[in-house]
Amino acid sequence: MDVFREFQIEAAHWLPNVAEGHKCARLHGHSFRIRVQVEGEVGERSGWVIDFADLKAAFKPLFEQLDHRCLNEIEGLENPTSENLARWIWNRLEAGLPGLASVTVQETCNSGCVFRGP
Repeated sequence: MDVFREFQIEAAHWLPNVAEGHKCARLHGHSFRIRVQVEGEVGERSGWVIDFADLKAAFKPLFEQLDHRCLNEIEGLENPTSENLARWIWNRLEAGLPGLASVTVQETCNSGCVFRGP
């Protein structure tokens, strides 16, 4: 079974590797929606795959690093595309979050990506 928790961060960025004149080369911001999804068996006694509070606790340090920041200034996010942000989040959650299945980053209401690991 898959379970998830969604988080929202407000952050600015620019994309340094886009073509000259591309609108995303300019500093701009997004209300990013991030979904962390875990898969596993439902515990017979607990009745859940993972406590939602544990998902929140796992993401909290990342939230503090990302929210109301300029993503380009964070080590490893010098080119902060949605794809690179999803991979960056995965790499920081994977070791401490058993069953991590995917990280979804949505930068607008209708645009985003899903990272399912290396």
